[in-house]
Amino acid sequence: MRRRQFLCTCGAAAASAALLKRSLLAQAKKAKVLYFTRSVGFEHSPVKREGNELAFSEKLLVEWGKDAGFDVECSKDGRVFDEDLGKYDAFAFYTCGDLTRPDKYNNPPMSPDGKKRFLDAIAAGKGFVGFHSATDSFHSPGSRGGVQPQLDPYIAMIGGEFIVHGRQQKALLRVTSPRFPGVQDMGSGSEFLEEWYALKNFAKDMHVILVQETKGMVDACYQRPPFPATWARMHGQGRVYYTSFGHREDIWTNPKVKNLILGGFAWALRRADADVKPNLAEVTPQAEKLP
Repeated sequence: MRRRQFLCTCGAAAASAALLKRSLLAQAKKAKVLYFTRSVGFEHSPVKREGNELAFSEKLLVEWGKDAGFDVECSKDGRVFDEDLGKYDAFAFYTCGDLTRPDKYNNPPMSPDGKKRFLDAIAAGKGFVGFHSATDSFHSPGSRGGVQPQLDPYIAMIGGEFIVHGRQQKALLRVTSPRFPGVQDMGSGSEFLEEWYALKNFAKDMHVILVQETKGMVDACYQRPPFPATWARMHGQGRVYYTSFGHREDIWTNPKVKNLILGGFAWALRRADADVKPNLAEVTPQAEKLP
């Protein structure tokens, strides 16, 4: 019975991946994505390079993009945002810290004007996909442990902000948008072993796709009502997608997570459509209630 269930799950995941691939390949124009992985402070293993070799997640996105019909350019050089951003259809961030500041890896920082140009490009219609510590970038002024009234423009764009994380553990993610691209094989929800981010400062207009179910989780930062873990929203004319997944390398190779990521790209690149009407107050009414 377990083997049959496993085969069914794998079959559903494969079918979902094939559907997303066809959706992306169906477009005549080959899209281009800038995958930016600069870290100021802690650098996660999926974006850590050894010498001149691409990092684990960079290799995967280049491969997945090739299969799905879009090119991925990988960079840790913040000066790219002072150049021609018109050649990109979307930006993907797995970043950490204030990206306008120097880092210990000697990767050139993003200029303040580059940050503004990047945010303006999204508002004008470019797509954005954020992974894991993308919400741990450009923090808002004020207490890290509370909800701030004034948000950094980047945080306002991405739709949420990192507070802290506890120990890695299995936890349930509940599906609240079953028709969103890439979610179909997750059923009503799935459990994963991951490093889970405690988040705050949620955009009121976000469309929540996956909810972090906190019941049964250990560590003080999770002793709160359920809150968004994956979402989509419009920022001006741009499509913004974020998932807190991505700390562990085996999460990147999980078929369900791969489909979730490809679904995010399909939507952000306008290769797939979805109803992203705001549902924060409906599905996570106490999301801003912190421990």
